[in-house]
Amino acid sequence: MQLVVARIGRAHGIKGEVTVEVRTDEPELRLAPGAVLATEPSSVGPLTITTGRVHSGRLLLRFEGVGDRTAAEALRNTLLIAEVDPEEVPEDPEEFYDHQLIDLDVVTRDGTAVGRIREVSHLPYQDLLIVERPDGSEVMIPFVAEIVPEIDLEEQRAVIDPPPGLLDESQAEIASGREDS
Repeated sequence: MQLVVARIGRAHGIKGEVTVEVRTDEPELRLAPGAVLATEPSSVGPLTITTGRVHSGRLLLRFEGVGDRTAAEALRNTLLIAEVDPEEVPEDPEEFYDHQLIDLDVVTRDGTAVGRIREVSHLPYQDLLIVERPDGSEVMIPFVAEIVPEIDLEEQRAVIDPPPGLLDESQAEIASGREDS
């Protein structure tokens, strides 16, 4: 099974390093020197990581055969894809691979059906579960422990505890204490 583990950003310096947007909870495993990664577009790869380091909070990678800024800049926006055994699970029991979450049924704590997870969207500050409702509409659920307290892979379901307004806008609460003048 193939998993997107990073997206290449801009070139850094003149010796072929690039910034990467990490899309895996295990960068030390998936983006380690020596790792050979498929790419999207496939014509760019495969790419072999020669070095990796963190600089100012960003991961910088260098690839075999990419020796200057021009070659590094040509890789911009390329997705890095790792081959992963579908039976493999993350070491941390609170972490999940996207393929484990896709197609899980989503229910509230009281058992009310919400829909089915169709996609996991990875944003810079948190992940979102894109849930398709029975009527075909979608709802985005922040994938944080306060809102998604339970993932049960055996039962193939995600239990959510949504704040008011997440599933039904008419139940939204106004958070501002400011009064109009």
